[in-house]
Amino acid sequence: QVQLVESGGGLVQPGNSLRLSCAASGFTLDDYAIGWFRQAPGKEREGVSCISSLYGSTYYADSVKGRFTISSDNAKNTVYLQMNSLKPEDTAVYYCAASSKRLVRRFGARWSRGNEYDYWGQGTQVTVSS
Repeated sequence: QVQLVESGGGLVQPGNSLRLSCAASGFTLDDYAIGWFRQAPGKEREGVSCISSLYGSTYYADSVKGRFTISSDNAKNTVYLQMNSLKPEDTAVYYCAASSKRLVRRFGARWSRGNEYDYWGQGTQVTVSS
């Protein structure tokens, strides 16, 4: 049974950091691309970052480039999202998702589109506020 479980969210002040974790079970990271998405109240879901462990590829939204880093630990079957220099506009529920689609995995095609993903976690709240 495929399962994704996010953790690591919380309340932080602007400028501080958080690391989110996405623990996967029921599959290995080499077989899927893992994406991070977020959704703030009243806003559309936004693709934040994606990693394809097998091909060593990473992708980022412009809004987080240079501040967020995605990585994976295949031994732990876990993907991380290191978030630095957090801003109030980063406040959202963050979700990880898994895509088996070849074009996403191999080329990062449409990585930021939620409908390219097969499985989703339950989400973790990140609040950036002073």
